[in-house]
Amino acid sequence: MEPLPESSDRIWTEPGIYEVSAGVYRIPLPLPNDGLRAVNVYAVTDGKKLVLVDSGWALDVARQQLTDALGGIGAELADVSEFLVTHVHRDHYSQAVVLRREFGSKIALGQDEEPSLKVSGNPDRLPMEAQVDLLFKAGAAGVVEALGREFGTNRRHREADLWEAPDEWLTPGRRSIMPGREFDIVATPGHTSGHVVFVDDTANLLFSGDHVLPHITPSIGFQPVPAELPLNDFMDSLRLVRSMPDRRMLPAHGPVSESVHTRVDELLEHHRERLETMGGQIAAGASTAFEAADRTGWTRRNRKLSEMDSFNQMLAVLETAAHLDLLVSQGRLNAQTVDGVRHYTVP
Repeated sequence: MEPLPESSDRIWTEPGIYEVSAGVYRIPLPLPNDGLRAVNVYAVTDGKKLVLVDSGWALDVARQQLTDALGGIGAELADVSEFLVTHVHRDHYSQAVVLRREFGSKIALGQDEEPSLKVSGNPDRLPMEAQVDLLFKAGAAGVVEALGREFGTNRRHREADLWEAPDEWLTPGRRSIMPGREFDIVATPGHTSGHVVFVDDTANLLFSGDHVLPHITPSIGFQPVPAELPLNDFMDSLRLVRSMPDRRMLPAHGPVSESVHTRVDELLEHHRERLETMGGQIAAGASTAFEAADRTGWTRRNRKLSEMDSFNQMLAVLETAAHLDLLVSQGRLNAQTVDGVRHYTVP
């Protein structure tokens, strides 16, 4: 498998290895669901040392595709010295853990992912335990029931052993990746509390993880230890990236894009509009996050909540709650909890 030049004419999920810049290659790896079909792993090499940004999901097919792709640059899995992981979600972290056990490679992860990582590694934890609690608070008991039917949310966590601690906790600042190449580590909480992006100033690249994605808006605060105001964190992180020089964007899902600023502006405008929409739903008579989500259109097709599967219903309700809670913090809505359910009103 020979490396091909990165091209916007190619479907980004197509297996292979694509040269983004000198010594930087994009490797799309498959995911076991229909919503996100692939995750981009980026190989950075000087011909001697090999570092991967993110790792993919611990799946046999993903491992084989990674093996085949690395072969195109004369490398093997055993040659990976380190995984730099943008955040602790399974499709970014779990394959790094499996490969470390076998080959001894190192893993580095953002410091503020530690609380969620510890909870994920607890075998007594129930799947999506925190999200279930938040759904009840949002008045979405029906979504909890649907999740239970589909995912068995009352069973114990089956893959707690995949959530081993990294070798290094990353903090903001400049870090050597290999001789002659340094990355700036930038904390970008929101998608998760410990999400980081990596900036390669020399090559004018930004490895954006799930913080900035070209075609979709990332879920907000989907993690085992919820943040108080994840949308506020996310929008602040977007503004931080916008204040930096514009760079070529290397996202975890989707094609490489020439301008991270362009997409950040679109995301900030999207959430400004959603804040107005969610506040308007409360003004029109909705009381809970579930009721507001149920009255709102979702995805580019403006789908109804009832038309979505239970997992995406959960994400929609929790995103609605994140918007409503930010409006409360801004003094634009009031909120009170009655019998465990949070209700919103216009001041």
